[in-house]
Amino acid sequence: MASRIRVVLRPVKSIVVRFCPFESNVESTRKFLQCINHKRIQATNRNCEVSADVRHDGSEPLVDADGERLIMKGANLTTVEMLTALGSRCNAKELKAEQKSKKNP
Repeated sequence: MASRIRVVLRPVKSIVVRFCPFESNVESTRKFLQCINHKRIQATNRNCEVSADVRHDGSEPLVDADGERLIMKGANLTTVEMLTALGSRCNAKELKAEQKSKKNP
């Protein structure tokens, strides 16, 4: 991947990647799954459960990140866009948690 995208999974409890491997529009979703399973990203939260739901039903590829339910439909997104969306959601959740902890010492 040409660009470096920083994803910190600290506020995420689980990520489910669902796709049908026989469809033509799943390449970005498969690459996203590969990136999320990288040891550097996994090291940011060892408790985050990443699972692949492989189906043979012609369903649309999607990624469901737990928390506030970030659902990304991978058929229309690139891998970089999916990683950027997940990274920004994780950063926003982390900032929200920090602000909440500062208010309640």
